[in-house]
Amino acid sequence: MFEGSVRVFEGSQRHPTTTGPHAIPCAHADGHEKASHEEGPEDRRPARTSGVSYATRIARLRAAIGGRELSHLLVTDPRDVGYLTGFLGGDSYLLVSADEGRKPILISDFRYQEELAAFESIVQIVIRKTTMLPCVAETLVGERVERCGVQGDHMTIGERDGLLEQLSVVDGGGGDWADRIISTRGVLLGMRRVKDDHEVALIRRAVRIQQQALLAVLPTIRANQSELEIAARLESEMKSRGSVEPAFVSIVAARANSSLPHYRPGTMKTAKGQPLLIDWGAMWEGYRSDMTRTFHLGKWSPKMREIYQIVLDAHILSADSLKAGRTTAEIDKIARDHITRHGYGEFFGHGLGHGIGINIHEEPRLTQQVAPSPLEAGNVLTIEPGIYLPGVGGVRLENDYLVTESGSECLCTLPMNMEWATLG
Repeated sequence: MFEGSVRVFEGSQRHPTTTGPHAIPCAHADGHEKASHEEGPEDRRPARTSGVSYATRIARLRAAIGGRELSHLLVTDPRDVGYLTGFLGGDSYLLVSADEGRKPILISDFRYQEELAAFESIVQIVIRKTTMLPCVAETLVGERVERCGVQGDHMTIGERDGLLEQLSVVDGGGGDWADRIISTRGVLLGMRRVKDDHEVALIRRAVRIQQQALLAVLPTIRANQSELEIAARLESEMKSRGSVEPAFVSIVAARANSSLPHYRPGTMKTAKGQPLLIDWGAMWEGYRSDMTRTFHLGKWSPKMREIYQIVLDAHILSADSLKAGRTTAEIDKIARDHITRHGYGEFFGHGLGHGIGINIHEEPRLTQQVAPSPLEAGNVLTIEPGIYLPGVGGVRLENDYLVTESGSECLCTLPMNMEWATLG
């Protein structure tokens, strides 16, 4: 057992008699700016609990749990654990009670034990020495959990079945747990839809990093370079500026590959007189950014010039219409109608945009494919219309926007005009 306030779960086959809610083997601890080329990365330290009202987030979650007639929610998605606590280490579950008198319980392992000391003020810490599910089962029984929600959009059926098996072992099979473990969906996604000022600041920082990285790479791009080579340089530049990893696998699509919306970079090489589409993003303290620019090496072909201008105009029209109260479908329709009027509607087959944050795709979603919902001040989302012509090439132009009551603020500062997008 580790000395101090963090205690260790060794594991057991049967749950012993308890005398209180915490008398279990998993014992708890009590407890638009221009980019600068000269700026280096800030120190990377474990996330801390200062500067963010995690208590407010947990209070909102408690209300949501109670509203669903649950006593607890088991948070298994590591990004949601980070959202609620600031801990970004992963491989950890968080048990939150609807009762505000119960501190959330964070179940982790030895790899994060030292790092977690900084979080003892907001969570009780369990350091497990078994696999996760036995410790979770011990905790649920020890906390006398009545009805526990699990994240059905993250926990697999196999994991849920495994948890039920472990619960049966711990309490001897008499707990009727199959009726007490309730699958839920969208509880945290709904909470994360509107960003607070701290979250917006982190996304701004991620945007800044990705823009600096691209500006460092653009002067090095020449004909006869592979997509993977360019992607490697871009991701290296982001990492050197503090992005632990890219927000997603960077898309670098040369020549006709640019007509593939979610292309993965390969060995295709850039060429004079051909397009180059780059869709990339950075991550800062768990929050992600997402931008796309389409370039051309040398003189633009008439067709690429035509569709570039159509996409640029569609982007501007839809972005200018962003405002709290407008619906997601309305904004999508503005860009889609513009592209359709110019004869390219069938070549724009994806949604106009999506929310960003801890995940690269979050609510709200600007699309005709789901029920429309009103935009809210604090939504941070992308606008990314595109036209994709098989065998020719594609154009996509993407920025990140903060929705406000009166309109929106573009968080990105890189140009989108054709002159800037001409390389060499």
